[in-house]
Amino acid sequence: MKLSLQLKLGQQLTMTPQLQQAIRLLQLSTLDLQQEIHQALESNPMLELIEHSDEENQSSPKDPDTPFSENLDSVNAIKSTEERSPQEENFSWDDQIPAELAVDSSWNDVYPDTYSARNSYNVDSSDYESRSTSQETLQDHLLWQLNLTPMSEKDQSIALIIIDAIDSNGALTIDIESIHAGADPELEIELDEIVAVLHRIQQFDPIGVGYRDLIECLLIQLNQYENPIQRIPIDNAKKVIKDHITLLGKKDYIQIMRKTKLSEAELKDAIEIIENLDPRPGANISPPSTTYIAPDIIVTKHSDLGKWKVELNLETTPKIRINDDNASLVKKAASNEDNNYLKNNLQEARWFIKSLQSRNETLLKVATRIVEHQEEFLEHGEEAMKPLVLQNIAEAVDMHESTISRVTTQKYMHTPRGIFELKYFFSSHVSTKGGGECSSTAIRAIIKKLISAENTTKPLSDKKITDLLEKKGIVVARRTIAKYRESLSIPPSNERKRLAG
Repeated sequence: MKLSLQLKLGQQLTMTPQLQQAIRLLQLSTLDLQQEIHQALESNPMLELIEHSDEENQSSPKDPDTPFSENLDSVNAIKSTEERSPQEENFSWDDQIPAELAVDSSWNDVYPDTYSARNSYNVDSSDYESRSTSQETLQDHLLWQLNLTPMSEKDQSIALIIIDAIDSNGALTIDIESIHAGADPELEIELDEIVAVLHRIQQFDPIGVGYRDLIECLLIQLNQYENPIQRIPIDNAKKVIKDHITLLGKKDYIQIMRKTKLSEAELKDAIEIIENLDPRPGANISPPSTTYIAPDIIVTKHSDLGKWKVELNLETTPKIRINDDNASLVKKAASNEDNNYLKNNLQEARWFIKSLQSRNETLLKVATRIVEHQEEFLEHGEEAMKPLVLQNIAEAVDMHESTISRVTTQKYMHTPRGIFELKYFFSSHVSTKGGGECSSTAIRAIIKKLISAENTTKPLSDKKITDLLEKKGIVVARRTIAKYRESLSIPPSNERKRLAG
């Protein structure tokens, strides 16, 4: 084979670093974008954060020759002039800072109490404690009660092992035999002693914690009922839980009444008591942390014009700009190495700001098209949701579907009907008898409405819901109804059945 040199002309698509950065910023959520901006501010000296006070001073800039001491109050202002009290308006830094401070002086010696109170940023002390205090776990709650319970050292050792084996729902995750086998042999712990300590812990708050199975959990709570009027319904509830909890889970009330010889009214009273019990008593001690969502888009309706307005939520994204002072050093650099360093950082800063602007423009453009397409939803609710796929928006804004997918992921829109992820407005469609289309989101809303209005003694089956939708002109298979119902966390008809009363 002969080796030779050849020249070829061709075209290929290359992702430049600028394009890669723009795509990466586009798919970041609001919180991730804030972190990315703060990292850029720390690593690039050419970028600076636009403070709120700077935005206010842009309309009336200070003379650059003005001494720094005269501008200090405006730069460090926390409140605007309209929000200040008369006492705050009369406050002056120059009046309060002495020329010389003693070595052993403290903050309160220099500044008056009125300023100390004013400079607390209006943070509510109770709110600060709620945010700064770590959340109590179920184990902490049980250990606190254990310390207040008189026990021998051996029993306390057993109790510590048991509490350590209780999960967040309050269930004992290992059996008694395993606890006995793993105990210290020197303590000579008997199996009966472990059971006795477990029964003691099960009386801790919340009642029923440390249960080994669901039946034990419910029976422990039932034993705490002391209402003599409900004595018979409580006994009936115990009988149902002990012997027929499987049938109760299936809501097979006919079989339960046949086996327990209870009337329908007696079974209904027993079930009402059982429904007030907590199958996971420990879950309420340390509930899951709340996730707060900062919307990227705010949608409002003009009452005068009757049109919907779409705008970016600029409060969620820090505002940055080029630092003019540092940028002016590019021409003053003493060496080529310093000059190249400053030039590179300046170029990266410009790319970063341009990528942020591109992200905001793309996000606003996509959100505007979504609102235009889903005006009926904003006006009338979920049942008016129209079918929408990524391709529809991609064609409307002249972008690729992958770009639309990145824009709509983990981005949220605040509307008068609530906060929704942008992906929520996209859904498949089902054909109607009239040749039209119905959104799957609208079908889910109709199913939820039908089930909420059903007769609980004769709940609607999936086949019945299919027939009702067909009368509305919506042709949906029964298995599709079952899939939509499960996505709404609605149990099947046999589990929704209730006794008449």
